[in-house]
Formats: sequence, C-alpha cells, structure tokens
Amino acid sequence: MTDLFSKFDALIQQREDLLATGVTDPFSLVMEKVLSPTVAICNGRETILLGTYNYMGMTFDADVIAAGEEALKTFGSGTTGSRVLNGTYQGHKECEEALKDFYAMDHAMVFSTGYQANLGIISTIAGKGDYVILDIDSHASIYDGCKMGDAEIVAFRHNDIEALEKRLKRLPPEAGKLVVLEGVYSMLGDVAPLKEMVRVAKENGAMVLVDEAHSMGFIGEHGRGVAEAQGVIDDVDFIIGTFSKSVGTVGGFCVSNHPKFEILRLVCRPYVFTASLPPSVVATAATSIRKLMHGSNKRAHLWENSKKLHGGLRKLGFQLGTEEPQSAIIAVIMPDLERGAMMWEALLEEGLYVNLARPPATPAGMTLLRCSLCAEHSSEQVDEILARFERAGTRTGIIG
Repeated sequence: MTDLFSKFDALIQQREDLLATGVTDPFSLVMEKVLSPTVAICNGRETILLGTYNYMGMTFDADVIAAGEEALKTFGSGTTGSRVLNGTYQGHKECEEALKDFYAMDHAMVFSTGYQANLGIISTIAGKGDYVILDIDSHASIYDGCKMGDAEIVAFRHNDIEALEKRLKRLPPEAGKLVVLEGVYSMLGDVAPLKEMVRVAKENGAMVLVDEAHSMGFIGEHGRGVAEAQGVIDDVDFIIGTFSKSVGTVGGFCVSNHPKFEILRLVCRPYVFTASLPPSVVATAATSIRKLMHGSNKRAHLWENSKKLHGGLRKLGFQLGTEEPQSAIIAVIMPDLERGAMMWEALLEEGLYVNLARPPATPAGMTLLRCSLCAEHSSEQVDEILARFERAGTRTGIIG
C-alpha cells in the first residue's frame, strides 16, 4: 500500500534535522496569556509581540470588547447555519453596512475567514475558459481560488508592470480576464504599483481584484489601503480583506460597486456552504471597522514606528526585505533556515516574538524573520525591540 504521507518525507526530515540542533520548534509557540495588543506571556516570560498582524491594536479596545460581550449575551455563541439559511443575524448586516461605509462602496459580503473570501470570490467569478492573471508571489488563498474555479492561471514576475502587460496582450481579447493583485505583500512587506497595474489591466479588458489584507486600516487617507493611497480605488472592481489583521478578530470580506454583485450570495460555494461567523465576532468587527474610520492618529503613529524600526535595524547591519519602510511589515532576511531558527529562538529568549517564515511561503526560497508592528507599540518599546535584536543578532553571529 502506498503511504499517502510519503510526499511529505522531505519536509519531515528537514524538520527533524532542524530540531536535532536543539533549537525550539518555532512553529509551535504557545501564548499562555495575552496582556495587551503588544505583550504576552510566552514560556513563562513577558514577551513583546512583534509578529501578530494586529496592526491597529484593536484586540483589547474597550468598545470592541463590550460589543462582543453584548452580542454574546443577546444572540448566543453561534449561528449554527449558513448565511443563506439561518445564519444571517442583525449583526452580520450591520457589519456589512460598516464595510460599505468604510470603503464608500455599494456592496459588501462577509465571509467566515479571509482565506474563504479569496477562495470564494475568485473561484466564482473566474471559471473554466477564463483567465486569472496574478503576481507570482500571491497568497496561497489566491492560488487556491484559481484552482477551485478551474480558471487558467497566468503568473507574472513580482510587481513587474511590463510583465503583466505582456501576459495580458497574449490572451484572447474576447476571453474573461481577472487581474489579481495585493496591496501589500505579506512576506517582504512591499507595496504593489497598483496605479500602473490597474491602468494596464483596464486597457486590456480585464477586471481587477485587489487583496488589501495587510493595508486596510493603515495605508491610505481613510485607511482603505494601497488602492486608495495610489488613487485607483474607484477603478478596482473588487477589494478583498480580512478581519484578522487591523480589525482584530476573524473573518473576511469583499466590497464592490459592481451592479450584479449580490448574485454572488447564491452562487459562491464557500459562502453558501459555510456556517456564518458567531454574533460576537461580527459585533466586534463592525465596532472596530467604524472606529478605524477615525484612526488617523493611530495610522500616523504606526508609520512612525515602522520608519524607526526599519531605520534602526538597517543601522545595526541587518539585511531587510525593502530598501525603505513601505508598510507595517518589516522582513529581516536570514542566511538560511537553521540560522534563522537560531535567531528566532535567541529573540524569544530575549523576550521578543517574531514570525519565522520559510520556503515555500517565502519568495525566492529565502528564510526571513517577519516583524509586524502595531499602532499600540510605544516608541520606548521600539527602542527595546532594537536592543533585543542587537543582542540576539550579535549572539548568533547574524550581525558583527
């Protein structure tokens, strides 16, 4: 009998070899207690959190927590049903109204996760005979949405406008085409040249979907993302986002001005055949989204944190994923997986948690430490983060 797990043997061996060096498993950390958006107890030690995607620090906001508690008492712990059956409560509609107000768009559709939002929208609108043209560094949920919809996948080099245009011009003019981009790419924290890419897509008869998971709440005058910051939000057909980053809870969404958008509620399988979010979750999401509409001070402070950390790490001698800070994500490039894991563990021993990212999730097969800043990090905490990076980097030989 063929062992269906044999395809994972190389990864199993790599993991065993890594753990044999004595390093702590970097993918099984347990947070025993979370004290705030920026501090938790890990391995019995108070630890600064620098790898949570909690960009706007909404997880402990008093109004957000109160809304969740009230919904839990009033509507119970869950819906036990799909949105098209018994799973639409008042809170789900209020959450969608908050999204429409936040983005100033006509339609909003809430999914149970951000992954399902990409999976559902892409697989439903791009099917057999259609083409999805995407950045080669796109998120796994984007690729999976393409596979599920059976569309033809056409990938182009990361953030390469000319490559995108060449791919589009080779496709049949009459074919259905969807260009899928991300505002901020989650591994390196780099921003897409959306202004030029949206123009190229439209000139070649393609619809455009932008995943703003890592820019919502933070980038743009109103926090609507890179499409807003680059002045093309009205030219984008669909914006995908998640509640698990700046909003501070769990869930996903799509907003659009397309006049036929509402039919998706009846034909999108990951929406129709999934239980809807619990009432407490949509209540916290709606409250958080409405507060983010007035988060300009938080956005300004987060930019200050990003510039300070990026500049400080470069001064210490670390290799970073971008020449300048472009988002709340700062990637610190490691020489290889083994030394990356050593650096990750050294930082954890210093009381600092970051994400260790490895192939195939990372571009070009690199290993990196992904830092995601929070608007609730104080300037003093950023100073302390830099000090801990210096000590850990020196101890592991990553910096001289």
